[in-house]
Amino acid sequence: MATIGHLFSIFTMNNTFTMAGVMGWPVAHSRSPAIHNHWIRQYNLNGAYGLFPVEPGNVETAIRGIRALGLAGCNITIPHKVEAMAYMDWVDPLAKRMGAINTIVVNPDGALHGFNHDGFGYLKSLHEAQPNWRADTGPIVILGAGGAARAIVVCLIDAGATEIRILNRSPDKAKELAAEFDKQVTALDWSERHDALTDAALLINTTNQGMHGQPALDIELTQLPITALVSDAIYVPLETPLLSAARARGNTTVNGLGMLLHQARPAFNAWFGVMPEVSTELRNAIIDTLKN
Repeated sequence: MATIGHLFSIFTMNNTFTMAGVMGWPVAHSRSPAIHNHWIRQYNLNGAYGLFPVEPGNVETAIRGIRALGLAGCNITIPHKVEAMAYMDWVDPLAKRMGAINTIVVNPDGALHGFNHDGFGYLKSLHEAQPNWRADTGPIVILGAGGAARAIVVCLIDAGATEIRILNRSPDKAKELAAEFDKQVTALDWSERHDALTDAALLINTTNQGMHGQPALDIELTQLPITALVSDAIYVPLETPLLSAARARGNTTVNGLGMLLHQARPAFNAWFGVMPEVSTELRNAIIDTLKN
């Protein structure tokens, strides 16, 4: 994996070198360098992508330094996705609605533009699993009410969803999130999670339940139609207990890896001038990193 020092040394030797990276804390676990550097090699580009560990409290200083360092931009990951918006010269309207950015692009005039491609990545992952998937097929049930849930709600509404049910263990958070949208988004009590599945066309887990080191999601799928698509934003492990149970009963499942891979594509295009494809080779390469 490219280190920051290595990237800087290359940049000083060749001012046509395009450099980007991911900023977060902690950030060593990020698979973004593996994704972007794979594409750089695949398309024979002169550039690299590295890690930028930035502690809370240093976010503004780090972002202000992007221009001075000659970066094409960077990705923003937790816990900086909300704070970083305040330091942009312009924020894409979609990102404003999502309440966070995950991509910074440095314009030719030096202006910092903020974007959020999580919704793009999520919808692409659904279409990979079901090419004919439509947001208006039926009710959508979302478990969780954090930043990931907000981004997914926005992209589903834009895709044509007509009914979205949000459930969260803290009911006030679900109500607050639902109140940000029109009447097609409602909040239900966590105790209603099983009944909420009865006619669902899509079930989405945006909580950390089922992630390595976390307990499994407390939900029974008995009332979920077999035709429903079941999605989990988690990609470590690739198959969570929720997805395993759904697959065993015959539902089509989608893990979080597709969202991770596809959300990277628009950022790469903005920085390096190529809209990359998510190939089997790339997918397998990232899966290999998840085994380590």
